[in-house]
Amino acid sequence: MGANPVIRRTHPLTLPTGLLCGVDEAGRGPIAGPVSAAAVILHPQRPIVGLMDSKKLSPQRRDALALQIREQAHAWCVAWASVEEIDDLNILRASLLAMQRAVNGLSVRADAVWVDGLYCPEVGIPSVAVVAGDDRVAAIQAASILAKTERDALMVRLAEEYPQYEFGRHKGYPTPVHLHLLRQYGACPQHRRSFAPVAATL
Repeated sequence: MGANPVIRRTHPLTLPTGLLCGVDEAGRGPIAGPVSAAAVILHPQRPIVGLMDSKKLSPQRRDALALQIREQAHAWCVAWASVEEIDDLNILRASLLAMQRAVNGLSVRADAVWVDGLYCPEVGIPSVAVVAGDDRVAAIQAASILAKTERDALMVRLAEEYPQYEFGRHKGYPTPVHLHLLRQYGACPQHRRSFAPVAATL
């Protein structure tokens, strides 16, 4: 899975004509769980007020906006790359794979794809990597919210399967609590073995 040669935009931004798909991922930093990605095409006649980078929103506000996005967007899709794919490919390539799956999973084809960050997945559609896109582009902000809320919900479900790691509390990030529990219990199938804190326990 490679990255597209891309145009990187920092400023200014001019929205393209046609359907713009915003793309973002969640879960590059954790040491456990899959990485998620979302692709969103917003509906121009159904604006969503309050979109911003998911990291700047409270969990309650994120959940409320995620519901609005799913109900009001022209099209959306959330996709994943597994822990095994992360370990096999590395986290960047796995993130691009999840993004590719999200764009390809849309019910309509976008005319342009704008991706938060420095790289774009290979989707066969004109693509732009937008630096700090989750602060600047509404469709990317919507994708950020969906990717984050879906992944958080998955980690809460995994906490029921692996209660000793308290995944619902830290969502797989390497917090002091998580690292302590990892050392105490060792790695489970949801831990990324290619990440140093996990590799150290094997």
